Amino acid sequence: MKVHTYLNYGGNCEEAFRFYAEHLGAKIHMIMKHGQQPGGTPPGQPEMQGVLHARITLGGAEISAADVPAERWQPMRSAYIALAVDSNEEAERIDALLAEGGEVFMPMQETFFAYRFSMLRDRFGTSWMIIHERPMGPPS
Repeated sequence: MKVHTYLNYGGNCEEAFRFYAEHLGAKIHMIMKHGQQPGGTPPGQPEMQGVLHARITLGGAEISAADVPAERWQPMRSAYIALAVDSNEEAERIDALLAEGGEVFMPMQETFFAYRFSMLRDRFGTSWMIIHERPMGPPS
């Protein structure tokens, strides 16, 4: 059994995935638009726009996504993609990059469990936790 994350976007899936590839090192495996599906758009369904299915690998995790009609789309809530990095500098770089045009829930800061930690929603509607973890000893 494997668990994969599947995200919905409101028309900017391709833009988001290309941004993650360029700035976070994600590898794009596929981006298929609605008009590219075998047999075209099914009869009786309105013409859908945007991405039917996309898939990337980011930090060893597979993330799939699609565009849904804008009137049905809502930003990600109560779920985050947690991105663990190996340095304070990388945490700060990614935080600044993803926060631009987005919404910061918890600014980048030091905590008891992390050298750097932040929570935000990027301009594409994806929620992120960015962490440079602090080594923790075993429970006492």
